[in-house]
Amino acid sequence: MNRRDFLKTVGLGSLATLVRSVPIRASGKTPDGVPTSRKPNILVIMSDEHNAGILGCYGNRIIQTPNLDKLAAAGTVFQSCYTNSPLCVPARLAFTSGKYISRVGAWNNSCWLPSADCPSLPRILNTAGYESVLCGKMHYDSTRRYGFREIGGNMNNNFKNGRGTRRKADDLTPTPGLSERFNDFHAGEDSSILNHDRRVTAGTVDFLEHRQAGDKPFFLLAGYLAPHFPLTVPQGYWDHYKGKVPMPVIPAGHLESQPRNYKHLRIGFNVEDTPDDMVRKGRELYYGLTEWLDNEVGKVLAALAHSAAAGNTVVIYTTDHGENMGEHGLWWKNALYEHAARVPLIVSWPARWQGGQRRVGACSLVDVVQTVAQIGGARVPSDWNGDSMVPWLDHPQTRWKDKAVSEYYAHNIASGYAMIRMGRFKYVYHTPADATHLAERELYDLEADPGEFHNLVSDPSQKDRIQQMHAALVAELGEEPDQTELRCRADYQRGYDRPDQTGKNGRQKQKKKQRQKAAQE
Repeated sequence: MNRRDFLKTVGLGSLATLVRSVPIRASGKTPDGVPTSRKPNILVIMSDEHNAGILGCYGNRIIQTPNLDKLAAAGTVFQSCYTNSPLCVPARLAFTSGKYISRVGAWNNSCWLPSADCPSLPRILNTAGYESVLCGKMHYDSTRRYGFREIGGNMNNNFKNGRGTRRKADDLTPTPGLSERFNDFHAGEDSSILNHDRRVTAGTVDFLEHRQAGDKPFFLLAGYLAPHFPLTVPQGYWDHYKGKVPMPVIPAGHLESQPRNYKHLRIGFNVEDTPDDMVRKGRELYYGLTEWLDNEVGKVLAALAHSAAAGNTVVIYTTDHGENMGEHGLWWKNALYEHAARVPLIVSWPARWQGGQRRVGACSLVDVVQTVAQIGGARVPSDWNGDSMVPWLDHPQTRWKDKAVSEYYAHNIASGYAMIRMGRFKYVYHTPADATHLAERELYDLEADPGEFHNLVSDPSQKDRIQQMHAALVAELGEEPDQTELRCRADYQRGYDRPDQTGKNGRQKQKKKQRQKAAQE
């Protein structure tokens, strides 16, 4: 069964057709008296590695995020939005292409899209009359922008080679010592993250301040890196959270019961048995860096409010993936637990949608792509994934698919894995690592077990549900994950044949870029 047939079987085929073709407008005038007959501007603020639970508008009573909370009060908060991959480059390439990562070969941070001129979200919006502008990091190759005009300086200079590896399934021997990333857990006024994001704010604010009322509508993506590690933040931000952030809850026996791949993540990233004082310090610093990011976002929102684009601009805040923060014994991203796979999503356009609303059904970043496309009246290729949430934004009672898919086929694992969230349940399938290490599965009832500590896969009463959810996962992706894993391994072996990586100078350039990329992953 292909994806279109699957949508029809659940009664969503007509909706999927409708939302691809109908542009939207606000009715009447904006609060500032600006006519809304013109297409709205679209501002997407995308941070990096933001755990959805570390936001005031998501119920966290410790974190101080007044600017994002204010945006949420004027907009709609999506409680259960998911990344399409818990890793930077794959997630952002899915957002760029409107397709799941397995459909475009976006396996890891060394990948690009199949061609430099492939259909992309900025390109279809350009065709629809927009100016697509990028300020900040989208982790693109230095030779590709996929339809964006870049401002604020060159912040996308990675060198992609398409290569990747798998860990040996039996190699579960911890490496002595801890990850060097923990050395960057400290207070400081400067870091690669802080300095980059200050440039993003400056470039975005400058763009908004110089926008004229008669200019064509814009699609502006501000790509921040915070609260991504290194977890370095000015002292005052750290001080706000010292002694206030609770430690992770890890039940006895939980780490031992985890799937093989998550054990590999701890060992591969050298985070096994992280001392409590380091865990506590890292979590406090992460909170501080999140507050620092909120302050930068506040500067952008203030500039927008005083610009010619005020009133007729849709503002969307999201991130590429979350952060584990020591939960489940894991740090960084890469896993499909809620901390890494669920992402914040706020959509605000008071000219059309009343603020202070929430949507609890599951969605993902490819649905955000479809939503942005419909807002801009862009024609979306028929083979893209996702569904526009505009009808759901218009009417809370609109029937919604309540489904999201995410995949991980990148580094420090023995085999790739994929997830589907449907209603209150999450199902994760880990492909076989080899002939003797077979597939593993996870099933969680997120309503009864929000911490994801009780894997229901061995419960006989869940047998039918597991089969149904696996079939839905395959239908959505278009193939069995086992086949996807084989394609991924073949692509890793082949890599990219780049004309700019041949010869001595090319090889030296490639090695330099790889070292820079490794420091950022």
